[in-house]
Amino acid sequence: MDAVFLRGFATSAALIVAIGAQNAFVLRQGLQRAHVLPVVLVCALSDILLIGLGVAGLGRWVQDHPDLLALTRWGGAAFLLVYGALAARRALAPHALTTQGPAVDDLRGALAACLAFTYLNPHCWLDTVVLLGSIAAQQPEGTRAAFGAGAASASAVWFFALGYGARLLAPWFARPAAWRALDAGIALVMWTIAAGLIWRW
Repeated sequence: MDAVFLRGFATSAALIVAIGAQNAFVLRQGLQRAHVLPVVLVCALSDILLIGLGVAGLGRWVQDHPDLLALTRWGGAAFLLVYGALAARRALAPHALTTQGPAVDDLRGALAACLAFTYLNPHCWLDTVVLLGSIAAQQPEGTRAAFGAGAASASAVWFFALGYGARLLAPWFARPAAWRALDAGIALVMWTIAAGLIWRW
């Protein structure tokens, strides 16, 4: 059970710890200490909701359809291989997370931006509902909840660390070498999970 929890944590972390508009927004709010708690709560709770939908809904539904189970296994493995390859390519090129621009001072505007970055972002749905839900369906019976809990925990830890640790993390995120190392780690995790899905077949 602990291994499945850690697998969920590592998978979710590898998906969400990447350069993107949502992370840049949370980091920017944290740097300027503007509505940090509401922002990280909305992001974390939204991810938990979507992960829960994927693990409980899609995972069970896919498990009841053997053809779809095979499709999600191979499709998930292919996606992970490609995702890992993209992370590996980013690891070979210098890049950094930019947080230029003012934070959103209005609470309503900040929450609206959080919701847009989450629910209008197709990658968010793909990562949480589809990909994590499909991987959860591959876990042994009785352990999918632990996988989902691990995935949700990774999201919560990440957003709170990003929002409240922004002033400490920003210099690190500004270093291309740090992102290269992070992307290399993401690629390794993605390829390892993909190999596990293929090997189980």
